[in-house]
Amino acid sequence: MAITSSMNDNDTTSESSKAIGSRAEEAAARFLQKRGLVVLARNFYCRGGEIDLVCRDGKVLVFVEVRLRRNAAYGGAGTSITPAKQRRIILAAQHYLLANTANECNCRFDCVLLDGENLQWIRDAFSAN
Repeated sequence: MAITSSMNDNDTTSESSKAIGSRAEEAAARFLQKRGLVVLARNFYCRGGEIDLVCRDGKVLVFVEVRLRRNAAYGGAGTSITPAKQRRIILAAQHYLLANTANECNCRFDCVLLDGENLQWIRDAFSAN
């Protein structure tokens, strides 16, 4: 499953990073849906953070970070999910829960990593504790 920019010899611009990121998020959403998750929201923003996908896996609310690396020169997709990035995702998840749930619910943080042709789903990749 390749998510790459398109640029030919006659093209002077490449596909924007935002467009490539959107395609990666769409591929991740399709992948998760095929595995039984229901996508509830995409690109949930709040001041200080963002969540790429919010899904439901049975009774569990799943906050999904999608990371794409087309070039492994700076490490794979997983290395870009730093503790600071995790804190921003957790902050956004807290805002999502306040705005969208009336009751307590079980939650987890998953990552979908796209490195070239490879897609890896890491369930419960990190915790809010």
